[in-house]
Amino acid sequence: MNEWINHPAMKNMDPMKVELIKMAATQTAGKSGSALAPVMMALIHNANKQGIQFSPDEFTLILSILKEGKTKEEQQQLDHTVEMIKTMFQNQKKV
Repeated sequence: MNEWINHPAMKNMDPMKVELIKMAATQTAGKSGSALAPVMMALIHNANKQGIQFSPDEFTLILSILKEGKTKEEQQQLDHTVEMIKTMFQNQKKV
């Protein structure tokens, strides 16, 4: 279930980012589709408050962690949520 911790990308990642990812993984355990969105938002918000920004590769890794053990429908719902979050952040940067 937690094979992601051994992912090669985790070895060179900032320890603060790893802790945020662990926290998100713990919070999403047993949750489904729409319940994942607030966890994603909290992860991004907490990282930003600490001056931490995830690279696209790191974000992809986080998504794969959150999708672990979810049904195909839940994974699609998460993908949809991520697209909404991306749009929201792009709109904030324009303001």
